[in-house]
Amino acid sequence: MTDHRASRPHGSGRPRRGGEGPGYDRDSRSGRAPRAGRPPSDPARQAAYEAIAAVHRDDAYANLVLSEILRDMGLDGRDAAFATELTYGTLRTLGTLDLIIASAAGREVSRIDPPARDALRLGAYQLLHTRVPAHAAVNQTVDLVRSVAPGAAGFANAVMRTISETPLEAWLERLAPSFEEDPIGNLSVLHNHPQWIVRAFDEALGGDLADTTRLLIEDNQPPVVHLCARPGRADAIELADEVGGVPAAFSPYAVYLNGGSPRELAAIREGRAHVQDEGSQLVAAALLAAPVEGRDTRWLDLCAGPGGKTGLIGAIASARGAEVTAVEVAEHRARLVEKATEGMPVTVLPMDGRSVGRDPDLPEESFDRVLVDAPCTGLGSLRRRPESRWRRQPADLPPLTKLQRELLVAALRAVRPGGVVAYVTCSPHMVETQVTVTEGARRSGVEVDFVDARPLLPPGMPGLGAGPTVQLWPHKHGTDAMFLAVLRRTA
Repeated sequence: MTDHRASRPHGSGRPRRGGEGPGYDRDSRSGRAPRAGRPPSDPARQAAYEAIAAVHRDDAYANLVLSEILRDMGLDGRDAAFATELTYGTLRTLGTLDLIIASAAGREVSRIDPPARDALRLGAYQLLHTRVPAHAAVNQTVDLVRSVAPGAAGFANAVMRTISETPLEAWLERLAPSFEEDPIGNLSVLHNHPQWIVRAFDEALGGDLADTTRLLIEDNQPPVVHLCARPGRADAIELADEVGGVPAAFSPYAVYLNGGSPRELAAIREGRAHVQDEGSQLVAAALLAAPVEGRDTRWLDLCAGPGGKTGLIGAIASARGAEVTAVEVAEHRARLVEKATEGMPVTVLPMDGRSVGRDPDLPEESFDRVLVDAPCTGLGSLRRRPESRWRRQPADLPPLTKLQRELLVAALRAVRPGGVVAYVTCSPHMVETQVTVTEGARRSGVEVDFVDARPLLPPGMPGLGAGPTVQLWPHKHGTDAMFLAVLRRTA
């Protein structure tokens, strides 16, 4: 499983909402809010608005819906870049923007009709976080509101002018609780993260508020695109030269891409590389670096879709004479795994990973290496999916952690004595990491030892902690916040 599944439960999709208010009627063909009145003059702002509205109306993913909108509107170059900045920036700062809008409007944002609310969010972001002149941000926002919620144009004008009268720093000073009295609440407002996520980060970082602050700041920076040069098909240094990128700091397969669309690269189209965060590459490679006793030819990826880690493992398997069984419960994601591993010694099984021992294709004690890239909250990849920080809720944790434990138990039963299991999540939340690993190992009924994961990563990596598990961080390693635990079955 790669980053895409980090924000959804195993094998399921989020329900689509039909709307959240009287102004949120949706065109059934396009999935976009219908336009009323005269359209705004700026297509980049219109594109950003439609993407933001789709995220809130339909639970859409910003990266997917924005690409479609830009293509449909024929936007590229500076217009596309501006629309992207507005979309991601507005979604990233949403919680604090809502506090400011509520203060300026004299009412809770939940009482503002959704089309006008999203337009105001977009306008407030321009006023407070960009160099767009205030008069342009106000006028364009009022035009936008007039096109999507005509009756609210005067209201929007008043709110935008009130916001424009106070700089961001003064708004934050007014609305954020003091650090001394409420440090978590202060960091939440100043750095645009819900309080429960700030608290979870702080706990995972040992209660170091300064370190937590550094993480929150880094979490708000647009991430660099990472490529994975597939072993046997591409060399990272040569790939970097080909695409105008830079070889990565840690992963021997990773390349940092300096701008541009990765889908347009020949290396991606030809299957020599794929887009994958360096942290995902490191934890997948760590599984294959762990020593095993005896045979080393049967590998299992228990949660494979959509195939990023499976593609890297499959490429390495080709060189090492191993075969990979890739399990993915959702059929459409299983097809993505098949596409990602074409030409590799990978067999894709569209089934539930918890079927170990109940299905003849997944017998117990039969695999030498097993990867459990478990579905999780995705709190480790918030910089890549800014809307996720506001979409996720603490109530998401119980069903996810139950699933994580069940998958880890299945993996420990699938691996043979002397083999190893890597448990991976793209979340640093302690309940999804240390608690799940401890409970899963206890409930599995098999004897296991923890393998120190630090030596399985490239030498010289800083900030790997005391072991045996490893937590990677955006502000320490430049990766998503990937967690890794490696367990060896002993009997």
